[in-house]
Amino acid sequence: MKKRVWALLTALAISLSLAACGDEGDVSTPAPAATGGDGGSWAVYWYLCGSDLETNYGCATTDLSEMMEVQLPENVNVVIETGGASVWQNDEMDPSKLQRWLYNSEGLQLLEEQDTANMGDAQTLYEFLDFANTNYPADHVAVTFWNHGGGSVSGAAFDELHDLDSLDLSEMYQAFNEVWPANTADPALELVGFDTCLMATVDVASVFQNFAKYLVASEEVEPGNGWLYSGWLGALAEDPSMDGAALGRAICDSYYEGCEAVGTEDQTTLSLTDLTRLTPLLEAYEAFGQEAFASAAEDPGFFAELGRAAAQSENYGGNTREQGYTNMVDMGHLARQTAWMLPSAQGVLDALADCVLYQVGGVYRSEATGLSCYYSYNGDVDDFNGYATLGESLAFKYLYAYGLTGELDESGMEYLSELNIEELPDRLTLADTDWDGAALDVDEDGTSFLSLGPEAGDILSSIGFSLFYVDEENDQMLLLGTDNDMTADWDNGTFYDNFRGVWGAIDGHLVYMELSYEGDDYNLYSVPILLNGEEYNLQVAYDFTAEEWSILGARQGIDDSGMADKELRLLEEGDQITTIWQLASFSGDDDFEMYTAEELTVTADTSFGEAPLPDGTYSMVFEMQDTVGNYAYSDAVLFDCRDGEIWTTV
Repeated sequence: MKKRVWALLTALAISLSLAACGDEGDVSTPAPAATGGDGGSWAVYWYLCGSDLETNYGCATTDLSEMMEVQLPENVNVVIETGGASVWQNDEMDPSKLQRWLYNSEGLQLLEEQDTANMGDAQTLYEFLDFANTNYPADHVAVTFWNHGGGSVSGAAFDELHDLDSLDLSEMYQAFNEVWPANTADPALELVGFDTCLMATVDVASVFQNFAKYLVASEEVEPGNGWLYSGWLGALAEDPSMDGAALGRAICDSYYEGCEAVGTEDQTTLSLTDLTRLTPLLEAYEAFGQEAFASAAEDPGFFAELGRAAAQSENYGGNTREQGYTNMVDMGHLARQTAWMLPSAQGVLDALADCVLYQVGGVYRSEATGLSCYYSYNGDVDDFNGYATLGESLAFKYLYAYGLTGELDESGMEYLSELNIEELPDRLTLADTDWDGAALDVDEDGTSFLSLGPEAGDILSSIGFSLFYVDEENDQMLLLGTDNDMTADWDNGTFYDNFRGVWGAIDGHLVYMELSYEGDDYNLYSVPILLNGEEYNLQVAYDFTAEEWSILGARQGIDDSGMADKELRLLEEGDQITTIWQLASFSGDDDFEMYTAEELTVTADTSFGEAPLPDGTYSMVFEMQDTVGNYAYSDAVLFDCRDGEIWTTV
């Protein structure tokens, strides 16, 4: 990764620059703000919470080095607060201190320092913003966050020194509002940006329309290289007369160019949203939610339809049992997938097209429309409750509350009465069926199938399968993973296997893999591995048009705190991969446990593809899921594979 390669050079660059500014003990008082003669001054207030990204990889040090490649004019200041990391990969920044810096035409200067404080706390953010605004005002101000991000629920700025506490949206609002009172008609700031994961959400946009004209953020997890500071600050240095829209475009373009330079562009997203045009989108989103609620009240089978649309909509951060859940889905793609049953979806699409001014994205994020919204993929009520206190749309909050719990509180029922809905039918879930252990049949072609009837379409949000290798002689079962390579007849509720006797493999070595996204053009998979002894999830794509597999990189998933891993680790020659399998006894009812299987060394030709399954017996179980997180599993079908032939029995 670029971040690792440049770490030592970066540390040296910062050390030399800081040495030129004086001894560490010689802390300067804030210098007068530089202003341009034409009133076109700019200030960037950079909230730089280093976290493990700096401790382990030197990512913050690298971005500081990129910044220092730019010679700023006198009318541009960058005010920086550093903290939140247990180690800084340079000789000057002190992890035991919260430090404030100024980068301007005279270089990098340490302004002041104090004992460490939690950068995931609203008070810490407020004090920095107040300091920067008081001492370094400008005609145009951008506030940027640097760290991990977790979407609408978890927020950003996870402080490694304070149990990974983060700033949620209410804390951000509180801090900003104390410095710049909320004003959607005339916001004080030119731009707010997140060099973090997952923060291009409608809820984030709703918060910051009170304070800024433009938002720059990513729907998806960012790779570790992040924004290219030499690129966008260089553009600002060359043309300080630019407005926030022009600066946002420069951030987006230089970010994508930086990703292309190091090979991390395939799943990138970054968008520029005009927050002054956001209100029509919020109104359209609320109308969209109201129509969805009316549909659910008329037919609770609507939840299953919505769940299947969400499953086939581009979503971000993983959203699998192996990787964890962010529950963030692209707003526009979800609207397109539901437009056939919710005409109000077109209003969302039109409003999105008007307020999202610009975006960049990789080939495996081609459906992104610039802003994401919440959808509960895992049916976790606690996660939803966290969203309900912060989220934007009342209609969707009440819709999801009803869908997940089957009821609404008094305020929810009052809201429904305003929509002329007086009562709610019982919603249907897998708990209302006897489908767990449902029998399979085999047709004359040797294909197994599951028949549930038309009501399956009113209950199931998705159906796929789990595949096992069965070794009765040694009383073992191996779980190979999950996929959706099957034929689904939703009208009649009949589902057919498409077992072909092949499975995913790295250089011919079979792996456990889990489907993470099912699209029209490509599927994405997660493959748990040990990479040089550390736990990672290898990201793999299958392109239906090209009929090709590709390895996109490796991530470590979603932390228990809700923090998304920002370090996309590309495979390098010489890396050691240990494949991981899930094992249980065949005769018992013990849980599957992970264990390490094979070790292989990455070469220049390492690739992912399908490999024939060895001769033996394999078992497939159809896996049903509803919108509240319930699962049901069919009876098993057995495939006996011998010499390229497959015999099917149930």
